[in-house]
Amino acid sequence: MTEALEMPAILAGHGIVYFGNDWFAENRTSSHHVARRLALLFPVLYVDSPGLRPPTASNRDLKRLWRKLAGARRPPQRLEGQLWHCTVPQIPYRRVPGIEAVNRAFGLWAVHRALRHVGFKKWISWFVVPHPGFMAKRLQEQLCVYYCIDDYAAHPGVDAERTARSDLALTATADQVFVAPPGMLEAKRAQNTSMVFAPHGVDVDLFRRAMDASTTVPEAARNLPHPVIGFFGLIGAWIDVELIEWLARSRPQWSFLLVGHAATDVSSLASMANVTLAGPQPYDALPGWAKAFDVAIIPYRRNQQVRNANPLKLREYLATGRQVVTVSNPEIERFAQWVRIADGREEFLSGIEQALQPESPEAALARIVAVEPMTWDNRVADVLKTVAQALSRRNAGV
Repeated sequence: MTEALEMPAILAGHGIVYFGNDWFAENRTSSHHVARRLALLFPVLYVDSPGLRPPTASNRDLKRLWRKLAGARRPPQRLEGQLWHCTVPQIPYRRVPGIEAVNRAFGLWAVHRALRHVGFKKWISWFVVPHPGFMAKRLQEQLCVYYCIDDYAAHPGVDAERTARSDLALTATADQVFVAPPGMLEAKRAQNTSMVFAPHGVDVDLFRRAMDASTTVPEAARNLPHPVIGFFGLIGAWIDVELIEWLARSRPQWSFLLVGHAATDVSSLASMANVTLAGPQPYDALPGWAKAFDVAIIPYRRNQQVRNANPLKLREYLATGRQVVTVSNPEIERFAQWVRIADGREEFLSGIEQALQPESPEAALARIVAVEPMTWDNRVADVLKTVAQALSRRNAGV
């Protein structure tokens, strides 16, 4: 059951300055889901924050950099309803003397300019990423929120030391901290006693369409030989491409369907006859792709980033009713009753083979029921109650 989103009385009249991931990125993150729901209640200024890693000479990175530079010249643009968007690019060469000071000065100026344009009278700053955290408590906000959704310092290609410093500083500065990855709870609680566990949500109504007879499987997946072993999401450096290749070689009669932008080298997979790389697809189309899956997989590498991950696709897979085979981490282990957790290649292969055995319709329904209370509406409603309490405490000087 979804809890109705309501405006806590103390938050009425506020806008939200929301520092999130690239709004136009290929993959939909919790940053997008939360911002959209907040905008049902509040005017929201979504600030595209600079990437954690410096841009490369790749065509994708250059296009993205140009888009951000072009966007910086424009005033905030209305995306939908009360949701506004602006871009605050930063010079990526932060190790050059003086660049950091220029970036900070420009960032503060640009956000204040955007706030004047959208006409907020009072606002809450809301950070989902740590690197623009130098603006926390410097925007004349009524309250500062940090919703930590990932261990960003463990991401490949980032300046780990700098990112960790930004994360620590923002955690200590924020009035209210939320943490999605279970593996980070203990450390965050020591850094800020306001810390509240707030795992990701899921769009249950969307993903359960994979079970509907009326949902159409996209043409590219319609004629794949079954069984189809499926994945959707960003294919980044944290995806164990070698594991997928080994699985595909071990079972050439199976089809492997990977849906999502490839941000890492997948040339070995592209050359395999039983692997289909479908590329990025619209978010709302994912249930159709998932309908083609016989088993959904989460083939992560075993590293620090994955240990502290809270994978959105875990709940999304479960909401499709599909069987799931996955590696382990603290968040995934909370769902051990509804997924098959594998340790190593042979166990992963065995898990898929077990998942391909016939099961009752009730088993698929149980997976959907398990995540039904975890909707994004419910998550945001809970978070807003906590934010309202934090603002009340701050207003009372507690």
